[in-house]
Parts: sequence; structure tokens; C-alpha cells
Amino acid sequence: MSTSSAPASPGATSDTAGRHLGWTLALLALAQLIYALDLNIVFVALPEIGADLGFPGQTQQLVVSAYVVFAGGFLLVGGRAADLLGRRRTFVVALLVYALSSLAGGLAADSGTIIAARAVQGIGGALLLPATLSLINTLFEEGPKRNRALAVWGGAGASGLTIGALLGGVLTENFGWPAVFFVNVPLAGLAASAALFVIPRDPARGARRRFDLPGACSVTAGSTLLVAALVEGPELGWGSPPVVGAFVLAALLLGLFAVVEARTADPLMPFRLFRNRSLTVGMSITFIYMATFGVLPYFLTVLMQSVHGYSALETGLAFLIPSVAIAAGTQLGERSATGIGTRRTLLIGFVIGAVGTAGLAAGFDADAGYGLLVPGLVVSGIGQGIVWTAMWIAAATGTSAQEQGVANGIASTALNLGNAIGLAVFTAIADIGTGGRTGDALRTATADGELLVVLLTAAGMIGGLLVTLALRRQRDGAGDSTTAVGTPADGEALATR
Repeated sequence: MSTSSAPASPGATSDTAGRHLGWTLALLALAQLIYALDLNIVFVALPEIGADLGFPGQTQQLVVSAYVVFAGGFLLVGGRAADLLGRRRTFVVALLVYALSSLAGGLAADSGTIIAARAVQGIGGALLLPATLSLINTLFEEGPKRNRALAVWGGAGASGLTIGALLGGVLTENFGWPAVFFVNVPLAGLAASAALFVIPRDPARGARRRFDLPGACSVTAGSTLLVAALVEGPELGWGSPPVVGAFVLAALLLGLFAVVEARTADPLMPFRLFRNRSLTVGMSITFIYMATFGVLPYFLTVLMQSVHGYSALETGLAFLIPSVAIAAGTQLGERSATGIGTRRTLLIGFVIGAVGTAGLAAGFDADAGYGLLVPGLVVSGIGQGIVWTAMWIAAATGTSAQEQGVANGIASTALNLGNAIGLAVFTAIADIGTGGRTGDALRTATADGELLVVLLTAAGMIGGLLVTLALRRQRDGAGDSTTAVGTPADGEALATR
């Protein structure tokens, strides 16, 4: 069968490339939906998992914390793997890890197996998130196209949070807790297969680069121990030997990592990347974002289930409104960043988020109904979505294509640490007045403690606004071209010095 040798018109080539990138973006958005879905889908199933496998409430939290700990520990390595081994390869491997570990979790017959499966899922998440972000930041040129792609990706993440909470309730009540694991298997398998067709092949590697094994081992072990200490501190006690030991070892290993990185010729995390103010500020904002906006779903879940007695399904349904608001906010964030710049967009997002979160206080009362939460959930969710899109735009600006993976790994690590530290600190604050109480007294004390947490997270968002001021002002009409300390070309030059 012969093929035409006539060249396609420029318009046709552009249309074909656009359609191809459209399918690619749809797949990357699906991957983010899977990632976000997995964060929330297990929460509502924890009581059933504990009852079936026979481990108490405190131990049940390990099902969540195992994922958080290993995801936090491997994010930087995942980002570097995307740069050195190939973004598509890393993306596919991450999804396969997700599928296999989800299958193992659903088949688990004891607590040890399910905790181990969640830990491996965390490693899959640590590979997937920076690989997905680096694919977006290299396939879509900096400016409006990348902003739009990040908004679609962010909207899928917001949808995943809703679907995770809702689907977790539906599956648990109708098919049992294993279904919350099994649902990932076909989704991740489909996405991994589709990646081979719609994501461009990884380019041939040029000069051979070393993976920096000493740096990878020290930062992974150090980060894992640090997150583990932060997650387990509220449960075991901050002065307990395991927690203190984990903090000490984490400090030693991260100190060793800094020494290794300063001396190696091809470091895992080149410190020169931090000369890019946009990356540094973006990383700081991801930390603050997850320590404030990111902890709210946990405390909302406690309020609904422990204070108001909602079922798993009712809790999932209650998250529909805030998740739709967040998804809408991600689209507003894209339009705003393209129109008035990333700095102004972040400022607006933090103001809206702080006002809405403070408004949530009206619903954090033992006798308050869900209706009192709704205005705050909507306003806070819109602010959250705006900040989510804009902060990733900031973190990606000015970094060369060959180092987008590690840059996103840095920002993602800050995101994860923000979540771990935020939950550790705010959980301790929320629990101050609950000791020794039962029944209605415990419900009231829990609601009062969470009310204080909500007000403190709103104050933390004002802190995010102040950090945003460190981004350089943009010239009127400049769009996103002057967000970083230099232009994208300057970023390329900086990254190759």
C-alpha cells in the first residue's frame, strides 16, 4: 500500500499536533485524577478496614501514614528519575507500581500486608507526580498554553478528591473495603497502556549522567524518617524514643545529603536551581498551601464523621460542593495568571482563601448543620483552586527543560512536608481539650479544637500571601514572561552553568 509523499500543510500539521497534545493532556489529567483519588478514597474506608482485619483505631492511621511517609521520602528521587531515565518511562512505571500495589492492598488478609501495599503505593505516587508535572512543563510552552494545561491537570486533581471521597463511600458500603483498592487497578493499567501511544517517546540520552546514588539514598532515607516522625509524633508522643530517634537520624542523613550534593559533579538536587526566585517562592508556597488548605479535608472529615455522625457515603457527598468550587478555582487561576500574571493571581487566591476559610468557623460547632459550612466551603474552595494552579506555574517558570523533573520533585517534596507538618501541628492543637472526655463532651471539645485550627489555617494563608510578595512584579501587559528572575532563556542559561 503506497503512502502519499506530499507534505502536509502547516495548518494541518499544527492541527494534528494540537489534537495529539490534547490526548496527551487528557491522559496526564487522568493520571492526576488517579493520584488525587487515591489520597481520599481510603479515608472513609478506615473503620471497615480496621474491623475486618482486626487492628485498632490508632493503628488504622498507619494505612494513611504509610502512603504519606513513602511518598514524601521518594519525591525528589522520582523527579530526578524523570529527568535522567525518561519522563514517559517513569510515568509508565509509576502507574504499573500503582496498579500492582493496589491489587495487593485489595487482596490483603492482615494489617501488615495492607500497610506495606500502601507504602508501595506511596512510592508510585512519588514517581508519578513529578513525572506528570515535568511532562506538562516540557510538552507545553511556558505561558498561556502551559497555564491552561496546568489548569486542566489541577481541575482533574480537584475532581479526584471529590470522586475519591464519594467513591470510597459508595464502594465501601456496597462492595466492602477491598473495592477501594481494586478500582485503581484498571484505571492505572489503562493509563499506563495509553501512555505508550499518546505520550511522545523519551528523547535519546546524550552525555551519560550519573544518578548520584549516595545523594539519592541519603535524601530518601532522611526525608522518609522526617515525615515518619512528623506523622507518628501525635500518636506516639513527641518525646518517645522512636520519634526522637527518627528526627535525629533524619537530621544526620539530610546533613550528609547536603555535603554530598556540594561535592558531587552531577548532584541529585543542584543547589544552583534555588537561584531561580520563582522556583524558591513556588516551593515555599506549595509548603504553605498544603499546611493550610491541604489539612482542611482531614478536619472536615473528622467533623462530619466523629462530631456529626455522618456515614461514609454522606461524608463523600458532603465533599461535592467544595470540590466543585476548587475545580472552578483552578480554571479561574489559569485565566488570571495568563491575564494579570502569577504574582497577582496568587495574592488574590490567598485573600479569597483566607476569607472563605475564616468563614468556615461558623460551621465548626457541635450543633451546627452542614448548611453553615457551605458559604465558607465555596469561597475557600475557589481560593484554593486559584492558588493551586498559580503555584505550579510559579514553580515551573524559568527552569530548563532537562531539569523540570527535579524542580517539580523539589516543589512536590515541599508540598508533602507541608502536609505532614501541618497535620502534626494542627492535630496536636485540635486534641488539646479532648483528653478524658466522652460522649457529648468529647463531641463539643473536638468541634472547639477544630474551630481553632480553622482560624489558624486562615492566618497561615495570610502568611502565604506575604511570601508571594517575594515574586518580582510584572510589567503591565507582560503576562507571565517576567515572573521569574529572568526570562525562560535566562533559566536555560542558569541551569547549564
